[in-house]
Amino acid sequence: MGQISDRVNRLAASATFAMLQKSNELSAQGVDVVNMSVGEPDFNTPDYVKKAAIEAVEQNYSKYSPVPGYMWLRKACSDKLKRENNLDYAPTQILVSTGAKQSLCNVIMAVVNPGDEVLLPSPCWVSYPEMVKLAGGVPVVIKAGIEQDFKVTAAQIEAAITPKTKAMMICSPSNPTGSVYTKEELESIAKVLAKYPDVFIVSDEIYEHINFIGGHQSLAQFSELKDRIAVINGVSKAYAMTGWRIGFMAGPDWLVKACNKLQGQYTSGTCSVAQKAAQVAFDGPQDDVEKMRQVFQKRRDLIVSLAKEVPGFEVNNPQGAFYLFPKCDSYFGKRYGDKVIANAEDLAMYLLEVGHVATVGGTAFGSPECIRFSYATSEDKIIEAFRRVKEALAALK
Repeated sequence: MGQISDRVNRLAASATFAMLQKSNELSAQGVDVVNMSVGEPDFNTPDYVKKAAIEAVEQNYSKYSPVPGYMWLRKACSDKLKRENNLDYAPTQILVSTGAKQSLCNVIMAVVNPGDEVLLPSPCWVSYPEMVKLAGGVPVVIKAGIEQDFKVTAAQIEAAITPKTKAMMICSPSNPTGSVYTKEELESIAKVLAKYPDVFIVSDEIYEHINFIGGHQSLAQFSELKDRIAVINGVSKAYAMTGWRIGFMAGPDWLVKACNKLQGQYTSGTCSVAQKAAQVAFDGPQDDVEKMRQVFQKRRDLIVSLAKEVPGFEVNNPQGAFYLFPKCDSYFGKRYGDKVIANAEDLAMYLLEVGHVATVGGTAFGSPECIRFSYATSEDKIIEAFRRVKEALAALK
């Protein structure tokens, strides 16, 4: 370990990918595992998008792409933001990256200095605090429990702001909770942030279209924040294109310039063929997006009803994304043989090894009392998973 940098040693491994790997190892041994650990739609990429990619290969889109993305894709992103979100960003204010994860990391690396504090409404995605740490910043967790639907208030945010606060990251719809901030909630947050002009905002909207409350609201709609907010989005979740690795950031000119400089040094432009596919996804018919959204909503209703039947689970009704995040700490301290369930990670491992259902413990998301189920899988598998979960939990003493 002595040759590994402190920077890397400070990072935690991704809990979601760790559970995916463990479940894959069990599956490789012939165990029938229901995988509810990974945040990946189980649909195929729409045919018209795949066709565009095939045509791009045939048309020899095989050269280096421009670092910030092809202008035609940046324009498609700009048009999408205007059409769907009523946000005005010129194509030159868009930077395309290798997935929304890189877009997020670009922004954090571009604005955060060592010692800067970054506010993280929590529960939050496992990579947020690690990105902040990678930049030398200090993650400041603002906790929201299930009793407030996992959504922080404007007052909580204001109470967490100090002279060292440099930025805030917010995700709606949320991973891991599925919570969605309403326009009124975002407006109250915007009013607080307007008082602190030095605080930069990162708005992660990758789950925008998997929304069960009738429409997405962006924090960027409030004009007082326009010059200091980055909107992060992409094609992974809405279009079932996780493996295509296309995300984008929309933001002020100074930030796009900085992220372009950064990206130019460590990845350059992202995949040329995937960019053509993403352009067609944004510009083409959106029927498949709505069909998938409807299926996710039906699955949401199913998993909530099944989880409410599990003794000891406290369950809310997520309004978006494809995650359920029940409170499960009533099982802490229970035993199975000589093993004690001490925390959510132990419970997740128990459900995997005994129930053969892959989940993710809540500690990495900032909520050690919860466990995350991804319902990006079929109704039959959801039903079978919860049959196994109930059976496994009933065996704990």
